[in-house]
Amino acid sequence: MNKATTMMRLLLCGLALYTSSALAELRGTGDLGLIIERADGSIQLVDTSNNSAFASVKGLGDLSHASAVFSRDSRYAFIFGRDGGLSRIDLLQQKITHRVMQAGNSIGGAISQDGELVAVSNYTPGGVKIFRSDNLEQVLDIPADYKGSNTPSKVVGLVDAPGQKFVFSLFDAGEIWVVDLSGDKPRIKRHKDIGAKPYDALITPDGRYYIAGLFGEDGLALLDLWHPEKGVRRILPDYGKGEKRLPVYKMPHLEGWAVANNRAYIPAVGRNEVLVVDTTTWQQVDTIKMQGQPVFVMARPDGRQVWVNFAYPRNSVVQVIDTDSNKVIRDLTPGKTVLHMEFTPRGEQVWVSARDDNKVVIYNTANFKQQAQIDAASPSGIFFTSRAHRIGL
Repeated sequence: MNKATTMMRLLLCGLALYTSSALAELRGTGDLGLIIERADGSIQLVDTSNNSAFASVKGLGDLSHASAVFSRDSRYAFIFGRDGGLSRIDLLQQKITHRVMQAGNSIGGAISQDGELVAVSNYTPGGVKIFRSDNLEQVLDIPADYKGSNTPSKVVGLVDAPGQKFVFSLFDAGEIWVVDLSGDKPRIKRHKDIGAKPYDALITPDGRYYIAGLFGEDGLALLDLWHPEKGVRRILPDYGKGEKRLPVYKMPHLEGWAVANNRAYIPAVGRNEVLVVDTTTWQQVDTIKMQGQPVFVMARPDGRQVWVNFAYPRNSVVQVIDTDSNKVIRDLTPGKTVLHMEFTPRGEQVWVSARDDNKVVIYNTANFKQQAQIDAASPSGIFFTSRAHRIGL
């Protein structure tokens, strides 16, 4: 064997070893996610195929009410901190790529239909700021002024909508705004007098209806985004009239609400109930009695089950509703202070955070058996990359 042949074989062998090593390090993003560790200002990156955590990213500030959205390729997560911090995380390189302090107190955000813009809703100083998703450069500042002055309103219920739009509610003003970014210049449509103190909102999975919950009065405010010229109308206007509410220990979250079998399952404010609403008429058709005040009411992806967690003092229990019968079919006790739940993309598992037990418990949704547990420091929100392809999440 001559020297040239030997060198060529060595080079090919080295290339093969390099290629094998590089392939071994590759991973997809479709089964990834993150767990918010609110006490430490960090997140754990997780793999839902292996039910395991594989990395930690620190230095994310105040995560006491943090949420996340994902880029359309599912590689990057955008973390919205309570302290106004907006962070961009590379899930594959397991690091912060960009971070800006954009406000004094923020309450969540959304990513645009085309994935190029990230919007953040703020309590202090109010309003919405919009950034480029690739480098977090600010491109738009929308003050939430009302009453004809420079009085700012807290902004809640910010979601993305089809047509390159963002929709949000003004808590202090009682308004819903639609921001259209599909043209050369932003267009803002204000819907006034929608009800007192909208505290959170959601958009239906098809992107048609935006619904704001009202804390200052009974009922909810609904905007049909297919026909915005019809304005905002009230649904469930008589719910709770003349009845005394229980003390509200934690406001229910409408984002992530459950829609199944043309019915919506909505957490009642200040009541131990889940309301069932026909989504074709927006009339209440049933009431399901629960063991406490619901916070998150979330549907398994196939719509057959709805999982519910609760406010203090019954916040260590999760109840499961069968949507065929509208009956509670299972009580589970994952741990102390359950804060959030997240289904795997096809719904075979649900991950549940138990903050005061410093753990996330993973259940099989068919037989309700615990399959795994991940240790985490005061875990709260759990977010999987499957959200990247769903409207409003």
